[in-house]
Amino acid sequence: MKFSELNLDESVLQAIEAMNFEECTPVQEHTIPVILEGRDLIGVAQTGTGKTAAFLLPILNQLSKGGYPEDSINCIIMAPTRELAQQIDQQMEGFSYFMPASSVAVYGGNDGIRFEQEKRGLTLGADVVIATPGRLISHLSLGYVDLSRVSFFILDEADRMLDMGFYDDIMQIVKFLPKERQTIMFSATMPAKIQQLAQSILNNPVEVKLAVSKPAEKIIQAAYVCYEHQKLGIIQSLFKNQAPERVIVFASKKLKVKEVAQAFHRMGLNVGEMHSDLEQAQREQIMREFKNGHVNILVATDIVSRGIDIDDIRLVINYDVPNDCEDYVHRIGRTARANNDGCAITFVSEKEQTPFKTIEDFLGKTIYKIPVPEELGEAPAYNPKKTENKNKRKYTGKGKKYSGNRNGNRKKNGGNEGK
Repeated sequence: MKFSELNLDESVLQAIEAMNFEECTPVQEHTIPVILEGRDLIGVAQTGTGKTAAFLLPILNQLSKGGYPEDSINCIIMAPTRELAQQIDQQMEGFSYFMPASSVAVYGGNDGIRFEQEKRGLTLGADVVIATPGRLISHLSLGYVDLSRVSFFILDEADRMLDMGFYDDIMQIVKFLPKERQTIMFSATMPAKIQQLAQSILNNPVEVKLAVSKPAEKIIQAAYVCYEHQKLGIIQSLFKNQAPERVIVFASKKLKVKEVAQAFHRMGLNVGEMHSDLEQAQREQIMREFKNGHVNILVATDIVSRGIDIDDIRLVINYDVPNDCEDYVHRIGRTARANNDGCAITFVSEKEQTPFKTIEDFLGKTIYKIPVPEELGEAPAYNPKKTENKNKRKYTGKGKKYSGNRNGNRKKNGGNEGK
């Protein structure tokens, strides 16, 4: 379906055309009409499916019609991380270019000047406030934020917010909102805790389930079964003949990220690291350098595995096996986006064989094991213990499989999107 077939105002269609979008993704096709009708909605959709535009476009469409107070906050969008909040804010700027909609991004990790700027935006009233839960609570606790006239309340990546312990913060924020509002919630999965949250804050919602339950088929997946001490040697062998370009290396803990980044530096590799110990300005700088190609390898915790909008990642390396299938899908989903090809390689140590077998069981296939280079010595045999797949239940999705960039399919196929 084309965006022009949806009941969107001319100013919104102008912005869509200026950003060179034409075709809706499935999640946009199924959710935008529901939101335009004013219904509450819960959408089960993962990153990379265009869900950000799926809620921004209809909200901006409604705001562009007028009738909303100019000196009040009209829409609250909650995001679990600063990076996702920034990304939504960037897309908000693009989509609202042809309309007089104002926005303010409210997220932690900044200095006092930033806090004062957020305070000014919140007190003067912005059409759209994009916030992380903790930071918005900080402002609310000081008593100068009025949310009593909010018309739209949106939770993006709600499952991630609950995983990060934000349930109480969300319920606290809801107390400041009027009962008469439209509430929209997106989640990658639909566990019991999300259903409970939906029952608490949504009113007779429409459910749209279009989750991508498994990785895109075009992602080439492989693994090295190795000893822990062999992992850096494998990295060296991978990049010996060809310089790395557009590579993300994931590790589960920030201490491991620091160790791996330092080791890469010693190898002479052009590397940046991303974890929660960094100040916000440092994280933004590293993401800019990675996006513009000044940094070739990004070593990161799972904070980057969701919601970071970079469409031309060539290679994802799991330096360790993710804790569950969901994290695996999100990690490797950073590659092969927007009609690009990509590869995902996982390093599997002896202790990690059983969790990796769980991931293979979920995928329903055996991932090809690349032999460890001979010069690194003998590698362990792949002999995982048999376990019941506890994760499988979480990812069953009846939705369609589809791929593409976050906001819609470009008129021209392939190529970088300059992000």
